[in-house]
Amino acid sequence: MSTDFLADDLDRPREACGVFGIYAPGMDVARQTFFALYALQHRGQESAGIATSDGRSAYLHKGMGLVAQVFTEERLKPLKGHLALGHNRYSTTGSSHLRNAQPYLIESIYGPLGVGHNGNLTNAGKLRKQLLERGVGLSSSSDSEVIVQMLAAPPVSPASLKPDWEDRIRSFMHQAEGAYSLVILTRDAIFAARDPLGLRPLCLGEVTSKDGRKGFVIASESCALATIGGTFIREVSPGEMIRLDRNGMTSLVGVEPKRATALCVFEYVYFARPDTLLEGQVIHSVRQRLGAMLAQQSPVSADVVIGVPDSATPAAIGYAQASGIPFSEGLTKNRYIGRTFIQPDDQLRKAGIHLKFNPLTANLTGKRVVLIDDSIVRGNTMGPIVKLIREGGAAEVHVRISSPPVRHPCFMGIDMANQSELAAHDMSIDQIRLHIGADSLAYLSHDGMMRAVAGVRRPGAGHCSACFTGKYPLGLDVAALAGETEKHSFESMWGQEA
Repeated sequence: MSTDFLADDLDRPREACGVFGIYAPGMDVARQTFFALYALQHRGQESAGIATSDGRSAYLHKGMGLVAQVFTEERLKPLKGHLALGHNRYSTTGSSHLRNAQPYLIESIYGPLGVGHNGNLTNAGKLRKQLLERGVGLSSSSDSEVIVQMLAAPPVSPASLKPDWEDRIRSFMHQAEGAYSLVILTRDAIFAARDPLGLRPLCLGEVTSKDGRKGFVIASESCALATIGGTFIREVSPGEMIRLDRNGMTSLVGVEPKRATALCVFEYVYFARPDTLLEGQVIHSVRQRLGAMLAQQSPVSADVVIGVPDSATPAAIGYAQASGIPFSEGLTKNRYIGRTFIQPDDQLRKAGIHLKFNPLTANLTGKRVVLIDDSIVRGNTMGPIVKLIREGGAAEVHVRISSPPVRHPCFMGIDMANQSELAAHDMSIDQIRLHIGADSLAYLSHDGMMRAVAGVRRPGAGHCSACFTGKYPLGLDVAALAGETEKHSFESMWGQEA
């Protein structure tokens, strides 16, 4: 979409999607879903969609752009019913086209079927081939369409000849590999499913209509529940399947986890919204701990600590509190520049980072500045930001990153760039420092990061940190996934955390 230049300028890893589902008789579920997607907008800015069902028919609207650009009162009005499925998308597999926008909604022999998917199937190619060999046609390049067709057209068997969505979802879960948090809409129920490693987040909540009727919701993050006046119940367990219908909420076993779980650690570093509750922890508090740990590991003599707004602000606060150096704002952010479809001309492109930030000279002039950010991926933004801080009058700029160097690509639903594009893959930390023009540069260690995010640990709980270590949480044909000719093997990541 037309805001790609801004995403590139910010040099951030990008989440795949946000998903939401609701079963709530007596409520305007399309409107509830709209506001929930608005709260989950940070998880995908490329496209948005809502599908609903009234128990007889299903209705759908989706389009390219932000939630507020895709939906209006007129477009919400036809979305009738008491069940809804919503989706925000940023493409990982499948390019940026409307045909890849979600949710997917098709008519099956047992009624409408809608699917919203957050994640990435690492065996999508194999599953896609199996569908094509059975004569199932596919209209997009997205692995999410593969999921839809696997549910709609399973191999012929006694089970497949019955309208048993639970068996179909369970069959899919046993065949799928990789990351998936799914919300599925049928004629009279909402289903949710989470992969057995728990790579992508998913939670369960409750809502109450004006007439006192209880409903249930599924969301990528708890912040979506708070936005619609819902109550957080718990996270969907790895390998769990949930059904929401007139009987309430039913928890089912989808597939038994066979190893420790592996929630993506970047949820804590960057992806999740600061007010989200994850593994019993508020994200903002975890990010403050990351900053405090960074201050312990990489102190520096300075006058002020600032963060790259907004995602690095909690870590900057933590660094300031632990170091005793005052925290202040050094950059002001244009919060609306990402909401336009109007492309900048060449002169504006040359302005670069000025489109997004401007320095607060009163807080920078003559100061030795500690500049906190959550990550450096390609390394094409930090240099302009450092230059901007110097233009604002800073005497010194010391960059501190609240995560380790990103050296490896992600195959589980995160756009982390190709390995050759990652700054830390080929450059040393000092080479990166010279590249960005900082007086000093330091990253949080992997051990420090894992200790900061540990929080309330459950038996068998773990985190995927493969983008930092190259130790992937499941056996991957990395060469095939990366489009390379040589096959590499990576050791398991289990037991790597403090």
